Amino acid sequence: MNSNLRIRLDRTARLPLSEQIRISISRAIESGLLTPGTRLPSWQDLAAQLGVARGTVQAAYERLSDAQMIETFRAGGTRVAPQPRAAAAQPEAPRLGPFMRSYLEMNAGPAIFQLGIPAFEGLPEKLFARARSSNVLKTGCLSSLLYPDPRGEFELRREIAGYLSIARNLHCYPEQVFITSGYISGLGLALRVLGLDGKKVWMEEPGFMVTRKGLELARLDIVPVPVDAEGLNVGYGIENAADAALAVVTPGQQAPLGSTMSLRRRLRLLEWAVSTGAWIIEDDYLGELQLEGRPAPALASLDKGERVIHIGSFSKTVSPGLRLGFVVAPTTLANAFSEVAATLAPAPSPVMQLATARFMHDGHYIRRVRRLKRLYSAQRDALCEQLRMREAQWVNAGLAVLLRLPDGVPDTPIVREAMTVGMAPSPLSTWFGTPSWALPGLLLGVATAPERHLPAACRRLFEIIDRYR
Repeated sequence: MNSNLRIRLDRTARLPLSEQIRISISRAIESGLLTPGTRLPSWQDLAAQLGVARGTVQAAYERLSDAQMIETFRAGGTRVAPQPRAAAAQPEAPRLGPFMRSYLEMNAGPAIFQLGIPAFEGLPEKLFARARSSNVLKTGCLSSLLYPDPRGEFELRREIAGYLSIARNLHCYPEQVFITSGYISGLGLALRVLGLDGKKVWMEEPGFMVTRKGLELARLDIVPVPVDAEGLNVGYGIENAADAALAVVTPGQQAPLGSTMSLRRRLRLLEWAVSTGAWIIEDDYLGELQLEGRPAPALASLDKGERVIHIGSFSKTVSPGLRLGFVVAPTTLANAFSEVAATLAPAPSPVMQLATARFMHDGHYIRRVRRLKRLYSAQRDALCEQLRMREAQWVNAGLAVLLRLPDGVPDTPIVREAMTVGMAPSPLSTWFGTPSWALPGLLLGVATAPERHLPAACRRLFEIIDRYR
């Protein structure tokens, strides 16, 4: 045995002697003091040298052998086993890329002016808890030995179909409705069904960054199409990419500018899809929560050629924490959606689905939507009054107010500073996929802007803006 090796045993320590021996030899091998092929004394000889029982050394050797640090040969004795080359330095923990940093920043909060979430107050937690417990007890779904329907619970699909016929003028069967974990889950399900890898897709410019990233990951060739007061510029899309296989639109209230797609544009979009065999994904992200006049009907309600896949969610009307959304598929695609849902994207927890179905069935959902519209209208008016007092330039943009910034004032640094004081407006520039088209501005969410906080919040926000003039 290498004479440089010294095994020192502490008989007062709690660590067993066999473990002290194993650690000492292991460290000598890892440090290179004992090189591969070095012969070790027999466990009987080492026991005699250390003054311990032979079984103590034998136990240490057995553990070293199990770890493949030593190996035993009948005639050749016990030797240090060949060791792998020194391991490379441990890599650093993976760092988030630009998209995920922006995504997490966008969803941090809750904070004043934050987009994408409902009002802080008035969440129907008690009603939901009551509906959830009632349904669990009645259906016994937690103890069921059967797999749930991957398309979603029939009760919820039926309620959604009924609601859409009233609120969105969209008439469909429950068999066309598929429950998802929210809008993005629905988008992924639809893209998987369509299988359009490598094809062109029209994407609103500006548009939702998460949608854009989803289309990129689905290997689609994104064609940015500008948006104006009438919504998506369909003529531009036809002129520049008439051969596109898909268009993703927010016709009810364009995200983020808030414009409603005109009937003329809707009909032309549908005509293009029917004539070319293209598909349309309708992101109905605000549904009935339109504050100007009567809500525009869903684009899918005009779809006689069945080219529109309608996607909605409960994130803006109940809570994003619900993680619940739905897809309405054309009848010709219903079976394909069923197969993909069953194998790759089954519906979320039946418990939450059944609670939501009860919530809708008892009329609470419609009443909540009406309450939210009244609340948001009042909060938007109060916010606009604060902006008017400061002689700012703004336009209403659905459930947001788009605040124009003075020339040369960047929006992203302002937002980052505002986040340090409890505000989370969204920078308009990040909604553009084409940097040369990007415009600065601040999207101020009205759902998360309680009237009592508006004077102080606006004062702080304009103090920040003034520092960047």
